[in-house]
This record gives sequence, structure tokens and C-alpha cells, in this order.
Amino acid sequence: AASAGDIDAAGRWSLLSADEEDSARPQAAGWMKTDPESLDHAARTLLRRYGVVFHRVLARESLLPPWRELLYAYRRMEARGEIRGGRFVQGFAGEQFALPEAVGLLRKPRGSGGRGPAVLISATDPLNLAGVILPGDRIPAVATNRLLFQDGRLVATQLNDRLLYLEEVDAETQWRIRQLLTQRANPSGYHPTPPRVV
Repeated sequence: AASAGDIDAAGRWSLLSADEEDSARPQAAGWMKTDPESLDHAARTLLRRYGVVFHRVLARESLLPPWRELLYAYRRMEARGEIRGGRFVQGFAGEQFALPEAVGLLRKPRGSGGRGPAVLISATDPLNLAGVILPGDRIPAVATNRLLFQDGRLVATQLNDRLLYLEEVDAETQWRIRQLLTQRANPSGYHPTPPRVV
């Protein structure tokens, strides 16, 4: 049997004063209360990135303050009239917050401006929300994977070297999509026009 002196000397536990205990608790819990300035900056950055922010949108984000802290920041911004709170995206529970200009774009009828430009993003982009808020499977955040959007709809993906068309498209549109998804930036292939010798 160990004596009481042996247990005290084991070193795994130590007695803290009340002040030390309070300051050590957040680190032990794995989180630190975010200062108001950093919290406000993170909340605004997310709004600029997504236009509409709710808990599910942040599923692929890392190193963020906890959602409950972001909620306080968004509620303060809404109370000041800087952003709007409400239900902007159907099918998702919980509070949602949006920039005023995003609300206007969401209210704009689909197809009112004709067909918009195709938007190509890397799967590593934070806007890769396939399988998170968009229907279908998640697209792994790998640099070789790409997503092609048309008028806000995910129409095709490139997973490694495999192309998947998510809508029925004719042969000409398939060719255009293939060109967009497989184009590669090739800085070494760029040769500026040599200067003219007179």
C-alpha cells in the first residue's frame, strides 16, 4: 500500500488557487472564449463568403469560434440593422442570417436574367457544399476534384479523372462542360511574344 506522501508526490494532480483554477478551465475544456473583435471579424468574413450563414453551412469550415458565440455576434448585428435574420434557405433548422444584398438576390426570380455564366470551383474551395447543403454526395476536398455550377445548380463534377454529369445535357453541352472541367492552368506553357527587333 502506498502512503499518503507517495500519492502527493505522484505529480499528476496539483492544488490550484481559485484564480488559477478559473483561468485554467477554458484551456482544459479545449476552447477559449473569443474576444469580441475577433468574433465580429470571423462573423463578418463568413457573411461575405456565403451571403447567408447558418450552422450547417459551416460544416466544412475549421478553426472557427463555436456556433453559439457566432450566434451572439449575428444577433447583435441584426439588432443594429446591419444584417437580416430569418429563414432564407428551406430545409434547414435553426437561425439564419444574411447580408441585405444576398436577400435581394435570393428573392430575384430564377431565370429572369437568362442563362448566367458557368462557375467552376476547386473542391478545396469553402464553397464546395455538395452533400452538405446541396443534394447528392460529398465531393472530397482534393485539389484534382472540381465542381461546375450553372445558375446556382451543380451540373457536373470532376472526381480525379472521372467526369459526372448531374443533369441531362446534349452532346455539345457535354463537350463544353468537359472543356471547362479539364482545363488546366499551365504557366510553363505560356510564352510571351518576344520583343520585335527593328
